[in-house]
Amino acid sequence: MQPLLTSFLRACAVLLGGQPQGPTGCLAEIREAWSYVKVREHAYMFWWLMFADTPEYQAAPLIIWLQGGPGASSAGFGNFAEIGPLDVQLLPRNHSWVRFANLLFVDNPVGSGYSFVTNETGFAVNNSQIASDLVTMISVFLAKMPEFQASHACA
Repeated sequence: MQPLLTSFLRACAVLLGGQPQGPTGCLAEIREAWSYVKVREHAYMFWWLMFADTPEYQAAPLIIWLQGGPGASSAGFGNFAEIGPLDVQLLPRNHSWVRFANLLFVDNPVGSGYSFVTNETGFAVNNSQIASDLVTMISVFLAKMPEFQASHACA
């Protein structure tokens, strides 16, 4: 699977006729992972991880970012407009939180941002279901990314 941010930046560079540039001048230096988790029947939650900009990323805290609203995209708004490595113009952010922490952007509840449903019955109907979906997503994330199981996590 090609990195999502890298694909996005390369596509933008082609459209703009320029060369893509990451936070330190090279796209290969933006470390990321992303996936969808099936949290219930017909309900899929999106997560996007930006690794801490340090060789020992496992020792850095894991910040789980949930955008307010509810229903705003953490992966879109929180990442590009607030704390991710690039701003909305895809320029390096001078004070990105990836300098000291791993950032896990989660589009929660299902139906917000890149999270989606395949049937209307997949939408959450109450706060308990929203919370349960998030717990499921984090459990699957930690199983897929075991290096974060011992991390200090903040949400």
